[in-house]
Amino acid sequence: MVQKYQSPVRVYKHPFELIMAAYERRFPTCPLIPMFVDSDTVNEFKSEDGAIHVIERRCKLDIDAPRLLKKIAGVDYVYFVQKNSLNSRERTLHIEAHNETFSNRVIINEHCCYTVHPENEDWTCFEQSASLDIKSFFGFESTVEKIAMKQYTSNIKKGKEIIEYYLRQLEEEGITFVPRWTPPSITPSAESSSSSSSCKKQAAAMAIVIPDAALKEGLSGEALGSPGGAPEPVVGTPDDKLDADYIKRYLGDLTPLQESCLIRLRQWLQETHKGKIPKDEHILRFLRARDFNIDKAREIMCQSLTWRKQHQVDYILDTWNPPQVLQDYYAGGWHHHDKDGRPLYVLRLGQMDTKGLVRALGEEALLRYVLSINEEGLRRCEENTKVFGRPISSWTCLVDLEGLNMRHLWRPGVKALLRIIEVVEANYPETLGRLLILRAPRVFPVLWTLVSPFIDDNTRRKFLIYAGNDYQGPGGLLDYIDREIIPDFLSGECMCEVPEGGLVPKSLYRTAEELENEDLKLWTESIYQSASVFKGAPHEILIQIVDASSVITWDFDVCKGDIVFNIYHSKRSPQPPKKDSLGAHSITSPGGNNVQLIDKVWQLGRDYSMVESPLICKEGESVQGSHVTRWPGFYILQWKFHSMPACAATNLPRVDDVLASLQVSSHKCKVMYYTEVIGSEDFRGSMTSLESSHSGFSQLSAATTSSSQSHSSSMISR
Repeated sequence: MVQKYQSPVRVYKHPFELIMAAYERRFPTCPLIPMFVDSDTVNEFKSEDGAIHVIERRCKLDIDAPRLLKKIAGVDYVYFVQKNSLNSRERTLHIEAHNETFSNRVIINEHCCYTVHPENEDWTCFEQSASLDIKSFFGFESTVEKIAMKQYTSNIKKGKEIIEYYLRQLEEEGITFVPRWTPPSITPSAESSSSSSSCKKQAAAMAIVIPDAALKEGLSGEALGSPGGAPEPVVGTPDDKLDADYIKRYLGDLTPLQESCLIRLRQWLQETHKGKIPKDEHILRFLRARDFNIDKAREIMCQSLTWRKQHQVDYILDTWNPPQVLQDYYAGGWHHHDKDGRPLYVLRLGQMDTKGLVRALGEEALLRYVLSINEEGLRRCEENTKVFGRPISSWTCLVDLEGLNMRHLWRPGVKALLRIIEVVEANYPETLGRLLILRAPRVFPVLWTLVSPFIDDNTRRKFLIYAGNDYQGPGGLLDYIDREIIPDFLSGECMCEVPEGGLVPKSLYRTAEELENEDLKLWTESIYQSASVFKGAPHEILIQIVDASSVITWDFDVCKGDIVFNIYHSKRSPQPPKKDSLGAHSITSPGGNNVQLIDKVWQLGRDYSMVESPLICKEGESVQGSHVTRWPGFYILQWKFHSMPACAATNLPRVDDVLASLQVSSHKCKVMYYTEVIGSEDFRGSMTSLESSHSGFSQLSAATTSSSQSHSSSMISR
């Protein structure tokens, strides 16, 4: 497995030329890096005008590895080749390094870059990326990988310290300014001019070799210069890349590898989701929930993004008003903050009539209310981060269980609680910083036995449980909450405005049928429909166009499997499909609908025609696009099961085909889609008519562009 590293952008508040003077003092050896024993210059080139300086060094490293491993490997030192390309005209330094020792067994590539800050020409930015691929190493592959990663992360931490050390050294010597490169005066000799031009071309060609070579090795091209001309600045806008100081200020202290995971997952979202992506704090929460395993974090995050889009969770605080019953009888609310600056949520569960709330509102309304509480918690975390000047990404929950009894163990109420826990765990990971459970009665162990299996291990470790008045003693509430904000019902001095709860009047109870219809309404408010696609049974929808040059827009997510998306046109309407007993036309069907419109006797080219090239969409992709219609009539949007093509050269299946077939079980795919027809006068190549594009969290793109060749546009997000 190839291990990769991508650093954030580190900013030195010093001019580029001064940083270069400090950097050169690291050679031929650096006492601040004990493993860096020595270096020899192998090749060196300097252009005639002095703007380009390319130097290649052979570096000798003493790796901190077990003596037995060194003896088995038969080496005491490891050699690396480092090639530096300094362009004083553009004020950039590209550094490329690779291992010479064991290059047939281990492949290590590193690329670093110093550039001028895009917003302040007197500051310098540094960025680096690296990859490690261990092919074989005498059966010690895992050990070597751990040693390599440990050594590398150790040196990353020292990198900035070393530059700053030499900057102080220069200052002590009275060197606080290094003039910029200026072109030499031009001589009238044509021969000299020609020679200089030739040198510049040669030097430019040599400078380009470095980023091109790095790209071939699979390193991140974002940190590299443009191969066709002058290198592009490494640092972009704050939305483009992450600055190391920004990470520390708003996200907290992360290890170099954790920073790398955050940056790589964020890059993946930017490259594949083509628009609005979660905030950095929330990306980090998903990474922490999966111990910084990028693949696992990416999987649960994509599922959460799809869920948020389908149920329009992004709008919940602005568009949904809790019923009056909840406002009167739900005994919970926000109450100041704890000693760490986390927002504090107080829940008087023992005073709450869970049975009455479920009978009066239903499970879905309670779930939606809890979602609104979590969304408010995210907002409060952002506010407290600004107020306290340090990263705050979670909240503290104080649960008072006084009054808890067997009534709270009513089966439908426990079922609703488990459902809420399941949804919150999946979509709001690492948002609970601490849970203080106070005045736990004897019945509490029964409730805990029921709900604890549904709570993540990491979350369970944040629970502190106090029986009786134990919370008033040492290690109790005062360790986590300031005395002046302890609620009055816990013998504190602060008036708490959380509703007291109480029994919900039975006159507010509703019948099971009423609750079922209400639950249906809550979750069918989504503009999206879901559909199942089977092998041999595509899902199709019909759109009738009266005016030519109308615009059909679509937005869909491939939730499971791989599909092929097609658009057809027909002058005659297909026969309406018959409704099946499974509710094929109900958008709330748990399995999604499956409707087929194109008659099997219809022939492509005679009865209907294809107006767009087929688009293959992989699982997890989000696709937005539009088609400008040329003719009136009937347009059919089709999602079809994608079968992997067999290998043409052999009858044996390819490994990729086998793996893909294993991933798509039972030949079933699932899509979630939304379509809309817009008049051409209202369409300007944008998707602003789609409600989802307004989301600050969704994975949709804010805009698409129209292709003049096919009168369509499609954007794919993986």
